[in-house]
Amino acid sequence: MSSQLTVKCPTCQRSVPWTAEQLFKPFCSERCRMIDLGEWVMEEKRIAGESLLPDGDNEDVFFQ
Repeated sequence: MSSQLTVKCPTCQRSVPWTAEQLFKPFCSERCRMIDLGEWVMEEKRIAGESLLPDGDNEDVFFQ
């Protein structure tokens, strides 16, 4: 007997079955996935660590 793996949605904490049918895993829905993406885009979420560039040099890095 194998029990089904479930994870918590990072946005709303609802239980999500980890199956092929669950298209938005680890999120419970496209809405929760888009909320999370928006938080990253608005820099509400970030990976801890020091900046690779000195302050002020982070703007227009890709356009120089």
